[in-house]
Parts: sequence; structure tokens; C-alpha cells
Amino acid sequence: MIATLAIILSFQLVGEVASRALDLPLPGPVVGLLLLVGTCIARPALADRIRPTTMGLLQHLSLFFVPAGVGIVAHWELLRDHGLGLALALAGSTVLAIGAGALAFTAVARLAGSEDPTAIKGRGDE
Repeated sequence: MIATLAIILSFQLVGEVASRALDLPLPGPVVGLLLLVGTCIARPALADRIRPTTMGLLQHLSLFFVPAGVGIVAHWELLRDHGLGLALALAGSTVLAIGAGALAFTAVARLAGSEDPTAIKGRGDE
């Protein structure tokens, strides 16, 4: 388990160094994750090696939300003063993200030619 965590954190470190050295617009952990995914695709043995530990981490993902809850309690006054604006921003960004995802899915389906023509014409009724 410790070796797997070292591998994951090494990819994060490499991503951080690459992001800062190349002045990339992506955060270092995102670059590291992309490198890890690419390496797992190129070398499936690495994916098999880290899978048990990563599945264990995912089973306890709720623990990662504890710091967020502590942050809310620590900044309660700020949340009270700007809560409505934050709620509207979160709701609006969620709606926009869902819409963008739907548009992207539709565009890719059309490009791939996998769109069901009967779905557009009304379930096959002509």
C-alpha cells in the first residue's frame, strides 16, 4: 500500500514540477493525473498494481470531505454574508456544466455517427 501511495504521489510531484516549469494553465495534480492515466494505458501492469489501493481509497472517499466541512464551519461568517451568491453560483455552474456535457455528448455522438435516427423523428413514427 505504501509503495502504491508513493507511486501516486510521485506522479503528482512530477505533474507539479512540469506544470510550474512549463508554465502550464493546468494545476500540477491534474497534470500528474493525466500522466498517471497515460502510463496506466501504456503499461497495464502498473494499473493492476495500484488498483487494490486505489479502490480502497475510493471506498473511503467520504473522509476527504471532512476538511471541506471544517472549512465551512471555520468561515461561517463569510458564508452567512455571501451565502446566497455562492448558492446561485453553484447552482448556475452546475446547470451550465450539465448543459455543456449534454452538448458535448451530442456532438461526439453525431461525429461518431452513433446517434439513433429514430430518436430524433419521434420514436420511429413517421
